[in-house]
Amino acid sequence: MSKKYKIGVLPGDGVGPEIIREGLKVLDAASKKTGVKYELVNYDFGGDRYLKTGEVLPDSAITEFRKLDAIYLGAVGHPDVKAGILEKELLLRIRFELEQYINLRPVILYPGVWTPVKDKGPAEIDFVVIRENTEGIYCGIGGVFKKGTSDEIATQLDVNTYKGVERCIRYAFEYAKKRNKKKTLTLVDKANVLTYSGDLWQRVFYKVGEKYPDIKKDHAYVDATCMWFVKNPEWFDVLVTNNIFGDIITDLGAMVQGGLGVAAGGNINPEGVSMFEPIHGSAPKYTGKNVINPIATIAAGAMMMEILGEDSTSQLIEGAIKKLLSSGKIKSMSAGKMGYSTSEVGDLIAKEI
Repeated sequence: MSKKYKIGVLPGDGVGPEIIREGLKVLDAASKKTGVKYELVNYDFGGDRYLKTGEVLPDSAITEFRKLDAIYLGAVGHPDVKAGILEKELLLRIRFELEQYINLRPVILYPGVWTPVKDKGPAEIDFVVIRENTEGIYCGIGGVFKKGTSDEIATQLDVNTYKGVERCIRYAFEYAKKRNKKKTLTLVDKANVLTYSGDLWQRVFYKVGEKYPDIKKDHAYVDATCMWFVKNPEWFDVLVTNNIFGDIITDLGAMVQGGLGVAAGGNINPEGVSMFEPIHGSAPKYTGKNVINPIATIAAGAMMMEILGEDSTSQLIEGAIKKLLSSGKIKSMSAGKMGYSTSEVGDLIAKEI
């Protein structure tokens, strides 16, 4: 008997409910064709709930999340909630509490999607960034002394543990092996300046790499990586990096692949519960207008199926996205300029399935 998955759904704020609606529509069409069974558990965590109750994420929710097979997230961010509250107490807390220590970001230029990178197409823009997701500068360790004075000092520590670095790098080598394309893993750092953390990442990278003789080991400084994303994206296959650098270069990657509307990401715990989402925000100015691009959310649903081991369902969704975009029907990846509404794009992809 095939497994019935339990998927938590967090539509979130702004356009989140609209894009999740389309993601679930496409997931339903694909799963019916492949026979995948799942149960949805809906949660209302986000800005509206916080403004009503003063509560972001109760401890009981984390306990419930641990019993899920995956989490499908829309978007989080509310104009009436101070910046940082939802990001830290909802998104980062889920990542940290559920040990989602890998951030997985495919940078894929779909056929038919415009890229600002001149003379590059889908053959050249096809790589994956693997970012350490629960350590680094995002741990929030630091403090302020003499705040508000001319002598103010602010510190924030970049925390890197051997365990955290090793498991991230090992995952990246395994991913490059499974991906089986250029069989190249590039370590991205700034070891010429950040000598202590850089030394740790480099030592672990080459030590773990000894177990993967078939994978080519490459290295690039983060500033050079930003240049090469634009000039020579075809050089890359799989990249591995720390939390802050990964956060920055994947946003550049989103522009390289045609915009936030097609950029999906996963927060992965290989041994536990993972969370999947579009990388864009809640876009409050488009809320309720049915004009936002749902493709990133739909692609995140495909990634969710891949990580759950349902490759045929994942490939069915990815194939439908590519077929629609190749058709030329979608005029732009920007909100309000697609030529179709949010729900119509979802309908078109579901129809392709």
